[in-house]
Order: sequence, then structure tokens, then C-alpha cells
Amino acid sequence: MRSTPLLALTIVVATALAACGPGASAAPSSAAPSSAAPSSPAASPSGSEGAAVNLADSDLGMILVDGQGRTLYAFTPDANGESTCYDDCATKWPPLTSSGDVAAGEGLDAEDFGTVARTDGSTQVTFYGKPLYTFADDAAAGDTNGQGVGDKWFVVDAEGELVRS
Repeated sequence: MRSTPLLALTIVVATALAACGPGASAAPSSAAPSSAAPSSPAASPSGSEGAAVNLADSDLGMILVDGQGRTLYAFTPDANGESTCYDDCATKWPPLTSSGDVAAGEGLDAEDFGTVARTDGSTQVTFYGKPLYTFADDAAAGDTNGQGVGDKWFVVDAEGELVRS
């Protein structure tokens, strides 16, 4: 029956996501407000050529969001612009990747963005040198459910500062 493999895959994915809950740690790979709206809408999704980053108004102030309005986060263990979130961590905290130039929305400067090569071969978007991520538990554009998780994950403001409140 065709649904059996799909059900098994669904269970495996659900188990992996549960294993990387808010208390899960990030391990480097051995292979190396809820109605926030983007200030300048862009349609490029995470991982597509020319990822878009915009500003959105939230309960935490003006924060970075991707082209779909999903909140962007920085991870405090990332040092020197290198990502340390791989494997289960990257399942829970997907990196914002791009295979082209970053489209900076209104109020943002394209020169403040960069990229860093990940050990999995993808290219992650950085802002003021900080690798950017979304959070799998943010169900809708503007959600900030990842804010402060483990005292290591924080939304990023327009100046590249982590919002810690």
C-alpha cells in the first residue's frame, strides 16, 4: 500500500522535529507581533535565488523577516560569521539560504548583507555578519515564537542588533 511509506516518513520527520525542541543544543556537523507585515513585500522564499529580507513592525519593534514575512533570528553561538546550527538544529531552525544576491527591502542596505558557506554546501544569508535563520515553530508570518529560546535565539533589528527583550 502506498500510504505506508508516507506514514513512516511522516513519523520519522515528526520524531526528528520533537527531538530538536527548544532545549535542544546545536551541534556542528562533522562534515563541516503576530500580525507583522513586511514593510516592502518581496516574494523570494528562503533558499531561492536572491532571498529577500524585509523589515516588519512587531511587538518587539522593527525586525527582520524573510520574503514570506517569517521572522529571522540569530544564534548567539555563531561566532565570526560562521554557522554552528546543523543537523537536528537546522531542522528546527532552518537557515535563510540564497543562491544569488539578497534583495534588501525598504529601510535596509544591501551592503549590510553577506553570505557564508555552510558545510552542507548551501550558502547562508548574513546580516552584519550574523547568519540568519527562521524557526520551524513559527506557524504564520510575524510569529516570534523563537524569541529568547534557550537564551540563544533572538530576533534581529534593522541595525543588526539582537533584540533581547
